[in-house]
Amino acid sequence: MDPDKTHYVTKPTKRTVFMRTFLPWQAWRFAVINMKMIGMIRLSHRAQHPK
Repeated sequence: MDPDKTHYVTKPTKRTVFMRTFLPWQAWRFAVINMKMIGMIRLSHRAQHPK
């Protein structure tokens, strides 16, 4: 195995760095992920307690 390739790490693009540090984008993604989690939790609660 080539020793140079075992330590290769990709560098993020300027766009990636921007999106990781842009607070409105982070807030939006946080909200979206939380809404998905709430939906999954609601589905799991319905399965445990059918009406």
